Amino acid sequence: MSIRTPDTTADAQRLFGLDLPLTVPAFADPDEYVPERDESYHFDPETTLALLLGFAHNRRVLLHGRHGSGKSTHIEQVAARLNWGCLRVNLDGQVGRLELVGRDVVTVREGKQVTEFREGILPWAVRRPVALVLDEYDAARPDVLFALQRLLEKEGRFPLLERNEVLRAHPAFRIFATANTSGLGDQDGLYQGVRRLNHAQLDRWSVVARLDYVPAAAEVGIVTAQVPGLDRRTAEAMVELARLTRRGQESGDLATLMSTRTVVTWAENTGYLGDPALALRVSFINKCSEFEREVVGEYFQRCFGRDPEHRELRASA
Repeated sequence: MSIRTPDTTADAQRLFGLDLPLTVPAFADPDEYVPERDESYHFDPETTLALLLGFAHNRRVLLHGRHGSGKSTHIEQVAARLNWGCLRVNLDGQVGRLELVGRDVVTVREGKQVTEFREGILPWAVRRPVALVLDEYDAARPDVLFALQRLLEKEGRFPLLERNEVLRAHPAFRIFATANTSGLGDQDGLYQGVRRLNHAQLDRWSVVARLDYVPAAAEVGIVTAQVPGLDRRTAEAMVELARLTRRGQESGDLATLMSTRTVVTWAENTGYLGDPALALRVSFINKCSEFEREVVGEYFQRCFGRDPEHRELRASA
């Protein structure tokens, strides 16, 4: 069992550029669970502050926002700078209580079949100095979320009924969650499969933060950092087109929008195919309806100054 505990502190002003004094416990050295550090990562100040409250004061932090806005990555990159172990679990609709809590399994020991309890990821994480990130929290089954009720309370104990045991959380155990919605269900049709969260569940998250897509200049920086060979002017045009799709989705012209993740994919595919118009088709346009393809084509012409339906695109259709 790990007895690793925070052995140093981090200055939030120096490390994250926050405009307020905040000292956060941290680890001097990383271990195998610490995420890889991305030196070019852009930190949203308000989101960073919310996450640091989670690390510093053991607050339960729920982070919601649009797909591809970097919610899970934001938590990982804060953890990376604190040398804090981080473990992500995707709560899709197939993950049940048995996967999270554990189950009885039949095994062979000394030539005899015996039944033993094999613990799931929750009791494993609770005993360790890691930040547990529950992704797609609003897509989880209700019975799975109810298994977390006691863990979300202030003392952070976890009842392991299968062993008639109550686990005390490691002093450096932290818990976070990410979601595409604020817990009120799918408001605009983008996130089918998510559920309205029980208000008693929401009430247990002591900090709730919303992460939006980053400002244009920062998004260009993310794209050029992820795809170093991309011309900056091309990156700027790509980001401008993505922002048009977001405004189009808000106004009802589009049913979908382009996330930062999609912009990076588009940039990568441009490097492979040699043409941003062709790369846009395979990265985004083919996900759209016929009418929406025309709208995105107009966006492309506005941002790139040429018609996207040129010879190479027609040949690929």
